[in-house]
Amino acid sequence: MNRKMVGTTIGQVMLIEAILMVLPVIVAVIYKEYTTIVPFLIPMALLAVFGWLLSRKSPENKTIYARESFVIVSLSWIVVSLFGALPFTLSREIPSYVDSVFEIVSGFTTTGASILTNVEVLSHSILFWRSFSHWIGGMGVLVFLLALIPNAGNRSMNIMKAESPGPSVSKLVPKTKDTAKILYLIYLGITVIEIVLLFMFGMPLFDSILHTFGTVGTGGFGVKADSIGGYNAACQWIITIFMMLSGTNFTFFYYILIKSYFKAITMEEVRWYYAIYFGAVAVITVKIMNMYDGFFTALRHAAFQVASIMTTTGYATVNYDLWPSVTKMIIVSIMILGACAGSTGGGIKVSRLIIALKNSYCELKKMLFPRSVSVVKMDGKSVEDSVIKTTLVFLTLYAFIAIVSIFLISFDGFDVTSNFTAVISALSNIGPGLSMVGPSGNFSAYSNFSKIVLTLDMLAGRLEIFPLLMLMAPANWRKAKIK
Repeated sequence: MNRKMVGTTIGQVMLIEAILMVLPVIVAVIYKEYTTIVPFLIPMALLAVFGWLLSRKSPENKTIYARESFVIVSLSWIVVSLFGALPFTLSREIPSYVDSVFEIVSGFTTTGASILTNVEVLSHSILFWRSFSHWIGGMGVLVFLLALIPNAGNRSMNIMKAESPGPSVSKLVPKTKDTAKILYLIYLGITVIEIVLLFMFGMPLFDSILHTFGTVGTGGFGVKADSIGGYNAACQWIITIFMMLSGTNFTFFYYILIKSYFKAITMEEVRWYYAIYFGAVAVITVKIMNMYDGFFTALRHAAFQVASIMTTTGYATVNYDLWPSVTKMIIVSIMILGACAGSTGGGIKVSRLIIALKNSYCELKKMLFPRSVSVVKMDGKSVEDSVIKTTLVFLTLYAFIAIVSIFLISFDGFDVTSNFTAVISALSNIGPGLSMVGPSGNFSAYSNFSKIVLTLDMLAGRLEIFPLLMLMAPANWRKAKIK
């Protein structure tokens, strides 16, 4: 274990978080909320001091192997969350530190689950930090670090693989640093365009910025108690479109930018993603048409809610918990499925579903025809056995963690629907679930123990389980190097 490189990288991450906290301080000054400045300055100072101490000396050995990358990613997210929660508690706007950690982890992991009963009483600076955490966590703070500085040479790809969502991550260009820059430029471009469009169509500028953070980061924190329900139809359609774009594999946009249109339209995962989306929208629109004023209103709500849940954003225009049972079953299904790999969305990812289904077909075919040779392919290329195995292990661990978590939080005595969807919501980084934790509810009623369980679920879901498990593995801390 290259402990010095682990410490140095975490120190750099802490310095980045300290710098990012300057933005909510500026917001506090703009809105004359001077009482919230000190609650940000204190964690900024702590982050700056500890970050400098950890990163002041550059280690001679800058190599980062797979296990170092898992430890760096896990510890970085934990540290960022623990310090990021301090402004909430120090400002007394969320007095409980457990609640503050839950809220900021929900922000950084782009989950959007909340313990707040009235978000509209929060100050502008706290609202900004809360929603800005979506934007930071959407693409990943380590990816941001890689985009800024050269780190660990060619081995920095291990960090990107450990933090980025999906069964596999590949370089868009030869250098990892350049790949990270391209991803963040695409991310920034989508962000700017949505802010401008929302503002042009009548949403206040502050609301436009924060809802864009929640959309492109697929997080879902808002500034109103009714989420997006109070805004006009045009703004709802804009957010719908940008939620779907943010849930799309960013490699698709890269192909568009370099004019490789054929590669873009033949991406199998993207085609499945949009096919599932439009299919779900069609069924739900038909089932809820009699609940709203006309076909187009029903279509707008169905399109918005399916996009919100499938991309794991978690915004709402209506209380879909009141919809028919079949529509809620579709919603729960796409909660688990999620968006594309290589996007800011959560869930198990469409690519894993494709790989699992194709692998099942191949295994059944082998049972019927033992001498046949079946190969799992995506985009016309064979999927490596290691990717298939990792996918199956991930799905198994996802199910196991979900079952254990549901059991643990059930001691609070709430109904099965609330507990099941609360865990799935946390593990898939969605936000709202059904029943008590539905779009009109929140997570405040759960005990501190249950909130800690759900907080760990959110981290496990965002980091795709393996980094957190590797952090706890004793073999990961031995001196022998594992390449």
